[in-house]
Amino acid sequence: MDSYVVRVWLPDRPGALGQVASRIGAVRGDVVGIEILERGGGRAIDELVVTLPEDHLVDLLVHEIDQVDGVDVEDIRALHEGGHDPGLAAVTAAARLVDARRGEVGQVLCADTVANFECDWAVVLQLDPPSTVAAVGEPPTASWLAAFLAGSEHLDVGGPSEGAPDDIVWARLPACNHAFSAGRKGRPFRLRERRQLAAIARVAERMLELHGASNNQN
Repeated sequence: MDSYVVRVWLPDRPGALGQVASRIGAVRGDVVGIEILERGGGRAIDELVVTLPEDHLVDLLVHEIDQVDGVDVEDIRALHEGGHDPGLAAVTAAARLVDARRGEVGQVLCADTVANFECDWAVVLQLDPPSTVAAVGEPPTASWLAAFLAGSEHLDVGGPSEGAPDDIVWARLPACNHAFSAGRKGRPFRLRERRQLAAIARVAERMLELHGASNNQN
């Protein structure tokens, strides 16, 4: 059985998800995982893990889901080996930050973010003066990001980066004069992902703060 992650927009009303599941079943698919990524304005964005008996059924799957009134497929991608469990991935990332040695916290944060959230890049930067502390992929320059974040403070309405453009996420780490940011193209960051990354970044901030205190004591 091949597995796929399917992001769908659907009306936030009773029975809508059941209709989608019925369409998936019509192509011999099986829903084995569900996560609500965002809700608002009478719609919800759900991420479904679906198994299919044959990979040529993917196009038919998308067509069937699109037949449900008010439902749209935002994205579908093959599930890589290792499964899809965002909750476990977030907890594991936090544990890896706690276990990280002095000087490795930023790199662990960036590496796990790129791997778990399928980002194109992730970076931890010092804000003043701007410089890159750790990075994976090819992020914008530290000076550009620092200026961008300084001009985007008004977007942190409900929480870190919750009013940000679809393709970028960030969290400020004021205790150590750092910031964390990540980006990806082709699949927007949704509210649940932004909050997960903000929580993971808080763990990183605390570890950086503790390592800094340890350095001062030494």
